Amino acid sequence: MSFKHFAEMLLARHGVALIGCLGRRRRTLILAYHNIVPDGVQPAGDRSLHLPRSHFAQQLDALVKTHDVIALDRVLSDSSDNRRPRAAITFDDAYTGAVTMGVDELAKRELPATIFVAPAYIGRPSFWWDALAEPTSGTVPRKLRRRALEEFDGEETRIRAWARRGVVHTRPVQDYLRPATEEELCSALRHNGITCASHSWSHPNLPRLDPARIRRELVQPLRWLTERFDSVIAWLAYPYGISSPVTDQLAADVGYQGSVLASGGWLPTRPQSCYSLPRLNVPSGLSLDGFVLRAVGLVTS
Repeated sequence: MSFKHFAEMLLARHGVALIGCLGRRRRTLILAYHNIVPDGVQPAGDRSLHLPRSHFAQQLDALVKTHDVIALDRVLSDSSDNRRPRAAITFDDAYTGAVTMGVDELAKRELPATIFVAPAYIGRPSFWWDALAEPTSGTVPRKLRRRALEEFDGEETRIRAWARRGVVHTRPVQDYLRPATEEELCSALRHNGITCASHSWSHPNLPRLDPARIRRELVQPLRWLTERFDSVIAWLAYPYGISSPVTDQLAADVGYQGSVLASGGWLPTRPQSCYSLPRLNVPSGLSLDGFVLRAVGLVTS
């Protein structure tokens, strides 16, 4: 056990977490998850995104002890009467594991959550960042990721074409690491409190695009989702957590009620804008004690 994990264990298990809740009782936290996978497996792809099912269940059980779990579209409502912190649960990318195993754990506890969907990926074999992750490290090399986001604008087809030219190898992933199908998403949304929202149309690095293309990337997913499902909210999660003043303004112009980043921690007490709101990213390697301390605001990194 590392010193960091040992310190987190001592803090989390000696009532310190409850003290943290008192200081945050009128504050709101949006949790950012990606995927949920079966216990006991070594998933391919970017391992930081793929949380074992039992770990997710333990985090949910810990969360309801300290927070009121609310729907994402309520995070900007008045919280002055709250005696506990509030938390909203979100998933980026609509992985198969998230919309099946993750939603099943939420439904058991009757907890709301929002799944951010990039419809162009629905039913595809894998996401590029999982296909290009190195098996030994379980990550996409930093230089490769930077090139994918900057030179190829985070666009799947261009990154895959580059990979096919023999520059990098792509690798297959397990079924629960693939993007969900439309049928799987439909089944998930039948559960009370589960909603879906936009993750753009095709998950590019939006600030790298021209405004007309950004607008299309923001308009198309809402149209696609609302034509198929009833449980849709007009919220946006920025692909790769990257935004800009232009993307924020376009999100407002096309009718989004709010947009979120992939990191940043707690919502400000009085957000100046509904756009580029922070979230707490929950990676797969985080211990339960570490999760508890971050969820109550005692640890921020």
